[in-house]
Amino acid sequence: MRSILVIDDEREICESIKMILEYEDYLVDYTTDSYKGLQKVEFENYDALLLDIQMPGKNGFEVLTWLNEKEIEMKVIMISAHASVENAVKSTKLGAFDFLEKPIDRDKLLISVRNAVEQSSLVKENKKLKSELSGSEKIIGNSVVIQTIHETISRVAKTDARVLITGENGTGKELVAQEIHHQSIRSNKDLIEVNCAAIHHELIESELFGHEKGSFTGAVKQHIGKFEQANGGNLFLDEIGDMSLQAQAKVLRAIEEGKIERVGGNSKIEVNVRIISATNKDLQEEIKKGNFREDLFHRLNVIPIRVPPLRERKDDIPLLIEHFSKIICEKNKFPQKKYSDAALRTLQSLPWKGNVRELRNVIERIVIMVSKNEINEKDVSMFTQSSGSNVDDLLNISNSFQEFKEKAEKAFIIKQLNANGWNISKTADILGIQRSHLYNKLKKYEIEKE
Repeated sequence: MRSILVIDDEREICESIKMILEYEDYLVDYTTDSYKGLQKVEFENYDALLLDIQMPGKNGFEVLTWLNEKEIEMKVIMISAHASVENAVKSTKLGAFDFLEKPIDRDKLLISVRNAVEQSSLVKENKKLKSELSGSEKIIGNSVVIQTIHETISRVAKTDARVLITGENGTGKELVAQEIHHQSIRSNKDLIEVNCAAIHHELIESELFGHEKGSFTGAVKQHIGKFEQANGGNLFLDEIGDMSLQAQAKVLRAIEEGKIERVGGNSKIEVNVRIISATNKDLQEEIKKGNFREDLFHRLNVIPIRVPPLRERKDDIPLLIEHFSKIICEKNKFPQKKYSDAALRTLQSLPWKGNVRELRNVIERIVIMVSKNEINEKDVSMFTQSSGSNVDDLLNISNSFQEFKEKAEKAFIIKQLNANGWNISKTADILGIQRSHLYNKLKKYEIEKE
């Protein structure tokens, strides 16, 4: 049943609202004491709150501010006998859903409460869907090394310690970052992610720290950077090894001072951010080459987590196959697939240079292309041979010269992207094309970093 809380120092108002709403099948609770109201809000789950402005103890604005500080998400309808534009504007700025004037009109009350409850239901449903979606992407495996990673995550997630995740492309470093976020005390906020390799070095500072209007050509309005967006939460700096030295210096300063400065700005902005970073590079080697700051490395590397390549945990492959098959079959409304022992052994024997990401792609290919419900060794051999990029394979799966050229181009682009850690600018330079042209190719061939 939909539950409503009323906080108003006038008992008659509370009783009146309770009677109106209960007639419409709402479950209504009320209190005339604002401090008791805070306790109810903190420990009960309501769909909406009707809140008086003028009250002894804490007034409505102070209660609304308290809700914001506690990060309690609730649709709040302000009610007041002192209706004014000023009060309405202030309520809106503090995040109120609606504003009603006393004496309260029954129809307006019902419409406002109905809309607030519907909005609250949408927010809950959205969170549920996000949770289900994130649940489909999780760290799968029973190997000792994966169990150690799980134990490390459980130990460090609820602290504010910075974590550095290392491993080859496709091993699932981002899944480790996401799991740390989900288990952290900051999980009530979204995990803010930045792919340092995908952003041009001239724009990375603006992306991280934001910029003021007019600070550079093209800065037509103020931009809030990822550090500010992640304030109070977790910031995931993926491919940190590709960040420019200038940006590294600013990240180091932000960590040390707990403050950032927007590009073109002249004031310091306090930020409370827990940094999780990841890289496919050996940062110790990058330090020797002068490509990475040693002081930043030690700041980021408080808790190191190495994600092993798939070839080092082949015992996990059957579990991964089962997991990916289930997801892909459910997504495409296919009957669940089974794999013969010989098929599983064949899949375990492959080198998997692209790690878990490559395995998932191969399983998706097999599930879609093999119509029968049990996959055998022959099926696996047929659809793993074409995962290579040699000419014979391309000829075998191409029906025309144009199709061959497109498949070859796609394979070559993917190879260069993987070789350059999905750094778009660097890959475009190597290919001898403009970044915009490369982006068009990615769209045309539906190439995505998984």
